Amino acid sequence: MKNDEIFVSKDSIHILKHHGSYMQQNRDLKKKADRDQSYQFMLRLKVPVGEVPASMFRELDDLSNKYGQGDLRATTRQAFQLHGVVKGHLKHVIASIANVGSNTYGGCGDINRNIMAPPVTFYNNPAYMYCMQYSRAIAELFKPMTEAFSELWLDGEKAATVEYYTRDIQEFNLDQVRVEDRGNGIITGHPVEPLYGRTYLPKKFKVAFTVPGDNSVDLYINDIGCVVIMEPDGVTLKGFNIVVGGGMGRTHKKEDTFARAADHLGFVGKDDFFEAMKAILAVQRDHGNREVRSSARLKYLVHTLGIDGFRALTEKYLGKPIEPWAPLPEWKYLDWMGWHEQGDGKLMLGINVEQGRVRDTPELRLKTVLRLLVDKYDMPMTLTPSQSIVLRDIAPKDKYDVETILKEHGVKMIHEIDAITRKSIACPSFPLCGLAMAEAERVQPEINLRLNNLLKSMGMADTDFVTRTTGCPNGCARPYMAEIAFVGSGPKTYQLWLGGSPAQTRTATATDIFKMPFDKLEETVEPIFAMYKTQRNSADEAFGDFCHRVGWPAVKAFMDTYTPGAHATMADPFAPALLPAADASVGIDSGLLATVEAAAAERGLNAATLLDTIVRDALEQ
Repeated sequence: MKNDEIFVSKDSIHILKHHGSYMQQNRDLKKKADRDQSYQFMLRLKVPVGEVPASMFRELDDLSNKYGQGDLRATTRQAFQLHGVVKGHLKHVIASIANVGSNTYGGCGDINRNIMAPPVTFYNNPAYMYCMQYSRAIAELFKPMTEAFSELWLDGEKAATVEYYTRDIQEFNLDQVRVEDRGNGIITGHPVEPLYGRTYLPKKFKVAFTVPGDNSVDLYINDIGCVVIMEPDGVTLKGFNIVVGGGMGRTHKKEDTFARAADHLGFVGKDDFFEAMKAILAVQRDHGNREVRSSARLKYLVHTLGIDGFRALTEKYLGKPIEPWAPLPEWKYLDWMGWHEQGDGKLMLGINVEQGRVRDTPELRLKTVLRLLVDKYDMPMTLTPSQSIVLRDIAPKDKYDVETILKEHGVKMIHEIDAITRKSIACPSFPLCGLAMAEAERVQPEINLRLNNLLKSMGMADTDFVTRTTGCPNGCARPYMAEIAFVGSGPKTYQLWLGGSPAQTRTATATDIFKMPFDKLEETVEPIFAMYKTQRNSADEAFGDFCHRVGWPAVKAFMDTYTPGAHATMADPFAPALLPAADASVGIDSGLLATVEAAAAERGLNAATLLDTIVRDALEQ
């Protein structure tokens, strides 16, 4: 770090990754000599449950302007990335982040990564409050204990500010929980790292928390997913349902690597919860594959042992049986955009951030307006699992002013954003990611526009689905859970994936379209949309559910016989004109209709769709 080179050695690259930083080059530069002068570093922050206090955003905004490339990027794990830091500024930037109550330790490396949770705070909902509290507790329990971070970046001193996320977890006495040894093999005996030991974990380790029904976190893609279970009184915490063995990373044409949705491990009461989490980590630490890095994630251990075998092994470390899974309601994919009440008299506002890039352009001065709001209202924010932002603690009297300020800077309210754009995410890919095979972030807006235009031309303008794009098969934007996904397989080519669940509970299927040219996007997906339009089971059958139900062989057979434009002559059994006429005697007064229309707009729906959903849900109860 102290030499005059603008890059670091291979050994240092590994160490830096453990401290939350990756060395990158600008791959847009064509000449090698130019690329060799473009070495820079990306910093990924540890931001448990996505919470960004006002003071922290101010510091990041200043650092990105002075030492970075002038922007910030919200990740799919609710953290911020800071790009474009040169080696000579690395120590100052990392120290500045630590001194404002955050750090980069845990953003990367073979340790527990950023803890995820729903990006909302409902102070009048105990389940959500327990979810936030225990998320922060696991972030603290699973953090590395070595002093190497402070020795390297803070000259051995303690950070000037205590990590903000520890504010409500003192009651757990986690320092004692971390070293508590029940004699079942969890504690390593290492004097510094009682849980991780000398060699830490075989590979990265990801944890998410949520409450029943809310799958805003993509629960099933995590090594461990925890669901808050309440007692019947709705006030007292009972414990947690736990899933294990999810993960997205894979390698093209290497069948022993695969994306996997997590399995249901079972239920653990609150008194045993921390010990159970330690036990799962210890199982991966001791039994994960350290010989073959591509098979090192927990998902491969669960796949090899089977969920019953993995459960039995975990129970040995825990010292008691894991209870059966507690029944849950259906999951829903929620993005928490629009206005919501916090439950404490204040409001929160979710704003869509396309691909998580917080920057200023002539049309959208997002970075400027966020700083303006933070300075004016001392407003905290929460990053969402879909790369967007929820602004929090807004006084009702300030609602109009906040919305006006956002609009003046080009920020659209949620009813102005189409559903496909709202449900899309992409990884950064080019120009800085060294693994990128194709574009992702920079083409996702074009993909969304082209998909929307195609659907409109086919009379399917109301169709929406979860779509994701990545520049390589590593799966950073969780493409393998999407209803339709484009995974980079080469320059301007993508592998097509279909059939993920709209609620994010099932992996998609790899099609044999491995190198779809980007300019053949419409030609490729038109027949799939036509088949969906004419053969879905009902007007409510989601696109991903349809593709999963019929299967790729049937879709491929339809595509093979389809001619471009043929959809125009195909009957849509659920076209509005073919549905039975509504009973004209059923009405709604204008005041209530206005309320319904406003609520529908916040959810990205029309009034009729929202009313239909409300009535159906009421009748099913």
